[in-house]
Formats: sequence, structure tokens, C-alpha cells
Amino acid sequence: MNVFTTDKIRNVVILGHGGCGKTSLVEAMAYLAGDISRMGKVQDGNTISDYDKEENKRLFSIQTSVVPIVWNDTKINFLDTPGYFDFVGEVEEAVSVADAAIIVVSGKNGIEVGTKKAWDLCEKYHLPRMVFVTQMDDDNASFREVVTSLQELYGKRIAPFHMPIRENEQFVGYVNIIQQKAKRWNEKGTVDKFDVPEYSVENLNLFREALLEAVAETSEEFMDRYFNGDEFSEDEIRQALRVNVLDGSTVPVLMGSNLLARGMYTLMVDVVKYLPSPAERECVGVNVKTNERFEGNYDFSKSKSAYVFKTIVDPFIGKYSLIKVCSGTIKTDDLLYNKDQDEEMKIGKLYVLKGNKPTEVPELHAGDIGALAKLNKVYTTDTLSTKNVPVVYGKTEISTPYTVMSYKAMNKGDDDKIAQALAKLLAEDLTLKTVNDAKNHQTLLKGVGEQQLEVVASKLKERYKVEISLGKPKVSFKETIKKKADVEYKYKKQSGGHGQYGHVKMTFEPLGNTEEAYEFDQIVVGGAVPKNYFPAVEKGIAESTLAGPLAGYPVVGVKAVLYDGSYHPVDSSEMAFKTAATQAFKKGFMDATPILLEPIMSLNVLVDDKYTGDIMGDLNKKRGRVLGMNPVNGGKQEILAEIPEAELYGYSTTLRSMTGGSGEFSYEFVRYEQAPSDVQEKEVELRTKEASAE
Repeated sequence: MNVFTTDKIRNVVILGHGGCGKTSLVEAMAYLAGDISRMGKVQDGNTISDYDKEENKRLFSIQTSVVPIVWNDTKINFLDTPGYFDFVGEVEEAVSVADAAIIVVSGKNGIEVGTKKAWDLCEKYHLPRMVFVTQMDDDNASFREVVTSLQELYGKRIAPFHMPIRENEQFVGYVNIIQQKAKRWNEKGTVDKFDVPEYSVENLNLFREALLEAVAETSEEFMDRYFNGDEFSEDEIRQALRVNVLDGSTVPVLMGSNLLARGMYTLMVDVVKYLPSPAERECVGVNVKTNERFEGNYDFSKSKSAYVFKTIVDPFIGKYSLIKVCSGTIKTDDLLYNKDQDEEMKIGKLYVLKGNKPTEVPELHAGDIGALAKLNKVYTTDTLSTKNVPVVYGKTEISTPYTVMSYKAMNKGDDDKIAQALAKLLAEDLTLKTVNDAKNHQTLLKGVGEQQLEVVASKLKERYKVEISLGKPKVSFKETIKKKADVEYKYKKQSGGHGQYGHVKMTFEPLGNTEEAYEFDQIVVGGAVPKNYFPAVEKGIAESTLAGPLAGYPVVGVKAVLYDGSYHPVDSSEMAFKTAATQAFKKGFMDATPILLEPIMSLNVLVDDKYTGDIMGDLNKKRGRVLGMNPVNGGKQEILAEIPEAELYGYSTTLRSMTGGSGEFSYEFVRYEQAPSDVQEKEVELRTKEASAE
């Protein structure tokens, strides 16, 4: 592939709801550009973007793919992103390096939750955008309904550039609203011009009026001319629209059919014409040597710098660090400095990836997207620069994972292999986390949703030949007591030679502070228990609190007092007194009305107004307490509640089911509370069964 200068580059992220046709659109554009001789299909598992086995098996995108397409003399780096919300981390990585977006909408399904989320992401990152309506070859597709829905949501910013022409239930052409001309596709793949059909005139007038309003708002002169009924020339319209598209005040709407590869020609022409090159975008970091702003701004004349926005670790193609060049020109064998890891390295060869196919290039100019191979000490969100001008760019905001499952190796001896394989998957996906929960003897996998974690298990099996089973995680209960107990325990053992003797009398009562495991005190008088055995007694108590007698959970909030006992001048030992204290603790704890404490989480749920009643009803069923609601922009409500951690298992699936995928939630630990008696009984019974099974 040739080297492209900054002004001849476009970085465009493809966004939209799952199944709306993003991958098929990229495939159709690649076909039209001559990159492939025939279009692949998602169903057949042979598209450029969806190359992973999991994607082929499940028939949807799981990871972001970069597909560079050269159109005339411009290179368009399309970033094809997943539409399913479990893989939002991939979308966030792609959006962070995009300079513009195409939001894909199914003409058949209309505006969906993923459409709105895509729009919100563009707003967050201030991305100029277009909307492309797919499936216009389908009888049930309605371009006008999509445009009307978009205008209801986003107002006058929505400006349709084209509208479809259908004849005999076939998608045969389109009307160019700027030119007010109709065009029909012919067998050569080009278009023939013809008169706008009578039945399209009404919609043409409506859509053109919306366009002209957008043009008029670019200047006072245009506004005056618009109100005076003056006509704008085609050049004036296009120039005004480019200004508006760049600042986001106008969002063009185009349409076509991925299946027939129709509408992609005009789309790519308009991408080059209206969407910005990197040179028109800002890119600012910090020079850590001087602590001053570094305005890279995709300027080729400035010191070299690049941002690592994604990592691919594949057992077949190896490790690739995907970069966007933020300033200067990166060349083969450049010596670059990674401030994040404090490491200077020779980068070796430069590549451009098309899906999973690497092509070597000699250099990458500012604003371009490429890949570096086999850099072990380079990670996603790192910045590469020079040691003379060490730069760091802001790290991409990645969604926090709130879905948790426990996992176990299916085969003994695979733990190390699983850990190594998971480390590679974690390098690829920043929304994945692993946690070693030693207190509950479990390892946890955290992600955005259950489907994502199932994909992880499947990847481990397919890629790395190790299997894990996913399950419900154990809740971090704790044990404490409500009353006071007075106990005595004598440990006596005689087996020839020296025996063992330890005798303690102790009280156990609530400490009044569950932040501490225990407090130990002694009020022994008269040397009934010699002082040198006090540490052994405390050690027995300390070890006993690690796994309580009730259900094996850590003990908190117990005050233990040694007040009497006896010893044997020959047979007593530290071990004997430690054992006596341990047994006294077990007995005393169970006599002092033991209870389970469960973790309570502060839950924040963000949903559309219409779902608030359903959500609050569901929270009540889950033993949640709704604390209040706050209205949020965009017709949403923020519901604040407290809920036991035990009730949050599977909540991401529940919430998506109840809200059509639009609901979001987050939570954090606030405190421990006494668990209800039925919860305690069930948990004690479960742990008793587990103990007997072992």
C-alpha cells in the first residue's frame, strides 16, 4: 500500500446497533473500490472485518477491525466496530482515534438503542458524523421514517442528501437532493440521469427545505438570502454543508443497499468531500520533560509521537500494537520511547492491517493508522515518542466491568496455562479483569456482560486449548456474633512421654466494630495461665477468625477475653494453649448467636423515563431499597438504590432485557448488614454441603 500524507487520510469509525449492517457496508465499499473481487457475507464467515473464529461462529462482530480503503487518491481507514453492548470497550478504543463517524441504521428496523448510543459517543468525542441507512432493497425499509425519527430526536441537524427511488418493488435509484436530480443504476454499475419521479417530488421538497435551512444558518448573509427566497448555487450549498458537517451542526443522511453494493459510491465520495482529515482535528498531549502542552495536531513537521489504541494478540498472526500517528512521520526501525513503561525500543517493521492481513509499509504520516509487531513492552493506551521530546497523550476512557463470574479449570494442571492465556486476552480487551479472591477460594472474571465472558471461555478453548467452567461467584459474607458467651475448654492429650495440656476460660462478645476482626484481652489473676502462653491463645483466636464456625467466612467484630484457666508444669505448651483457644472460640462463637453479614452495594441505574416503574419494582423483588431518582438529560432517570451484592448476579442481562438494551448500571461497596434469616440458613446449608463433599 502507498504512503499517504495527512490531508489524504480519513479515519472513520463505523457505529450502530448490532445487526444493522456495519460489516456488510465495509465489505460493499471494499468491493466497489476494487479491493476484493467478490463480497463476503457475515453468514458465510468470509468478510474482511469478521475474521475471528468466534465472530464466524456467532455471526456478529466481537472486535474492532481496521479496513483501509483507497478511494481515488484518498485513504479511508474504516474502523468497523461491534454493535453488541458487551463489546463496548472495542467501540471506545476505535472512537478515541477516529476523526469522524458513520452511524449505520437499518432501514427496516429504524432507530434502535445502539443508534442512540452511537450518537451519544459521537457527542462525547465531538465527532463529525454521517448517517447511512442500509437495507433499502428490502420492501419493509422506509427511508422517510428513519429521517423523521432522526429529526424528532436530533432536530434540524439532520439533513438527508439522497432519497431512494423504488420501481416494481425494486430499489433502482436515488434522488440527489442537493442537485435535485434523479439517478438510476445501470448494468455497468454506473448511473443514468432521469427526471425526478412525480411521487418523489413531495419528499424532495421536504428534504431540500431541511437542507437549505441548515445552509442558511451558516452565515447572516445566507440567512437573509434564504428569507428573501434567493436560490443557492450547488457550490454554495456544498461549501456551507462542509463547514456545518465539520462542526457537527449538520448531519448528512445517505442510504443504500449493502447486498446490491448500491449507495457506497456516493458515500465514499461524500466521506472524502465532507468529513475532516486528521489535519483538521486537534491532538494535544503533555511533554513530560518540560511539563508543557504538546500540540501534536497531526502535524508532520513536529516531533514523532503515536498513540497505541488497540492490541491484537493472536496465536497465529502474533502480537500487533495498533497505533495512530499523532505527529511527525514514523518510519521503519525508528527508535521510540515509551514513557508509560519507561522503555526505549527499536520498532522494527511498520504495517497496515486490513482485517487480520498485514501489509508492510516504509512509513506512516501524521494522522495515519498502522501497526507495530512483537513489541512485548507496549500496551494499549501507551504513548510512543522520542526520548528528546517525551510525550504522553490522555488515555482512552474504557467502560468499567460490573458483570462478575467465577471460573475454574476443567482439567487439573491447566491453571498456569489458563493464567497465561487470560493475560493475552486481557491485553486485547481492557474491559476484562481477573481477580484472585483468596478469602473465598475463588478466581473471578469481570466483564461488561455475560456474553462477553462466554466468548472468553470459548476463545480459551479454541485458541489456547484450555477449558474453564463459568459459575456464580461466592458472595463475600462475613460472620459475627450478637450476644455474649462464657466458655471453658480443656485440651488434654497423653500418648507416652510428654503429653499436651491447655485449659482456658474465656468470654466472647460483640466488639461493636466490624471493621476489626477481633480484639483480644486477658484478665487472668494469680498466674492461673502463665503470661508466656497469652500470645499462643491470641494466635488461636486470630487463626479462628479467618474462617468462622458458622459457614466458613471471615469473622469480624468479636471481643475475646481470657479470664482464667490452668496449666501443667510439664505437659503445657504453646501449641496446647493455641488449640484450646481455637476450640473455645468455636464453641463460644456458636453460643453467642452467630449471624452472617452480607455486603451491601450502592447501585446507580440509568434508564429511560418509561422504564423507571419496572426497574424499581424489580429492585424491590431483589431486596433493594430505592433511595431516590434524579432526572437526566435526554429523557432519562438516574435511580439510586442500595442492594445486597448477592442479588446483583446476572443483573446486566436482566436490565438489558427490561430496557431493550438501553439501561446502564454501576455499583460500589458501601457497608455490611445482617443477612435475613432465610438467606443465612440457605448459605449455611450450602457451605455445609460443600464441606462434606470435599
